[in-house]
Amino acid sequence: MTSDAGGVHMTKYIFVTGGVLSSLGKGIAAASIGNLLEARGLSVTFQKLDPYVNVDPGTMSPYQHGEVYVTYDGAETDLDLGHYERYTSVRLGKNANFTTGKIYHTVITKERRGDYLGATVQVIPHITDAIKDAIHLGGKGTDGNGVDVAIIEVGGTVGDIESHPFLEAIRQFPYDVGRQNVLYVHVTLVPYIKAAGELKTKPTQHSVNKLREIGVQPDILLCRSEHPLTDGMKRKIALFCNMEPQAVITARDVDVIYDVPLKLHADGLDDFIVGRLGLGGHAPELGPWEAVVDAIKHPRDTVTIALVGKYVELKEAYKSLCEALTHGGIPTRTGVQLKWVDAEALAGHGDGLAGVHGVLVPGGFGERGIGGKLEAVRYAREQRIPFFGICLGMQCAVIETARNLAGLPRAHSSEFDPDGPDPVIDLLPGQAQIDQKGATMRLGGYDCALLPGSLAEKTYGQAMVTERHRHRYEFNNAYRDRLRQAGLVISGTSPDGSLVEIVERPDHPWFLATQFHPEYQSTPRRPHPIFAGFVEAALAHKKGNP
Repeated sequence: MTSDAGGVHMTKYIFVTGGVLSSLGKGIAAASIGNLLEARGLSVTFQKLDPYVNVDPGTMSPYQHGEVYVTYDGAETDLDLGHYERYTSVRLGKNANFTTGKIYHTVITKERRGDYLGATVQVIPHITDAIKDAIHLGGKGTDGNGVDVAIIEVGGTVGDIESHPFLEAIRQFPYDVGRQNVLYVHVTLVPYIKAAGELKTKPTQHSVNKLREIGVQPDILLCRSEHPLTDGMKRKIALFCNMEPQAVITARDVDVIYDVPLKLHADGLDDFIVGRLGLGGHAPELGPWEAVVDAIKHPRDTVTIALVGKYVELKEAYKSLCEALTHGGIPTRTGVQLKWVDAEALAGHGDGLAGVHGVLVPGGFGERGIGGKLEAVRYAREQRIPFFGICLGMQCAVIETARNLAGLPRAHSSEFDPDGPDPVIDLLPGQAQIDQKGATMRLGGYDCALLPGSLAEKTYGQAMVTERHRHRYEFNNAYRDRLRQAGLVISGTSPDGSLVEIVERPDHPWFLATQFHPEYQSTPRRPHPIFAGFVEAALAHKKGNP
């Protein structure tokens, strides 16, 4: 860890903000910075500060928020934490994501206890102090021992009213730790105006001016653009934004998002950061990451996977899942082409899956689209197409077996049919008494014991694994024997055997479904074994070798 002049270990802080408009890729930028610093031998951690008033995204619609990412310790968090974990070796926890709601909840709880001793509680200093406390907490890393660099992404766009307390807090932060230990990175847009045939720097100038009005002078600009910035444009931006030209970095659009760290490195980003913050480390070792990018860019073969979901209009709802499928193709250098299938449209029309090499039914909530998901399971089972179910996808696999093979035509989940005669999927023990939705599901990492000789055990290559969960409903143990007789094998359970975690069908070339979400633990350098096995099975199906 870096030491200050007095020999005391001091964490450096990098704050990533965004301007002009949303969806510029602040999360990818923050993850890429962490990637490059780790490649230099430095330890890093991350934190996302979100300006919405929800305490966490657990109760938010995927259409508004995208996927909910789940950490090992059971926190429901922003999807950008998935980027952070995929680009680095970091494993994050509950202190890596704070929202306005979480900050205000903390302050109001203190006020109700009387902690402020009668003082008027205000945005400054009480809310901003709580934000700074959260940043210090996140900067300690998951193990609490501190890191060389803490990278903090501030959600929203500069100029948004809800972001002001967070921006004010990071403005004050150098007074806590010293300006030499803080670096501000601003992600902005340099649009290309096709009619004029030129890039325009004015939006970036306005964005930086807005940030400077708040009192934050960016040290680095990451200029998102469809075209490279010329040296002349960099000098112009630097002049108007009060910074050195070498601090203006081109962040060009790329075909493969894992190429971003390499492009930023080529433009000198990590060299500038290391020099400005006085960091140690060694020359970046980027070979393993370059190999990942090369495997994705240059596959030897491709497969088509049908993703049968209910949120297919918004791909962000399945961000980790899509990335994990890409990772799954890396070991065999297989490109994965997704066929997005609306579960509602598929009901009764399984032939809509004709020609695919694998079928994946992901998680979700609510009854909409269940008919199509059940049809996808049936079609994959009968046509002997590799099938992978996750969370609700596993539950659908159980229901489909019960209805079509176990003689239980009205089998269902009690989530969708509370009074049905055969609830083969039912509430987890203890869930019936819960009356609040936020952070009350079975969340985070739990151990899973694998059945010897099963597909699951062969895929993992070990007898016990730990995976992350997010669910309220579970396989109903009252139907274990009936479903086993119908050919369903329970190949993964909780260590005490009480909860069913994995089911599979040995009479099928590759049929496996998990109650947990393996996509949360897949990274490009460590593809999850189930995704790798699924893609390999899809490739075998394509080649006619089930």
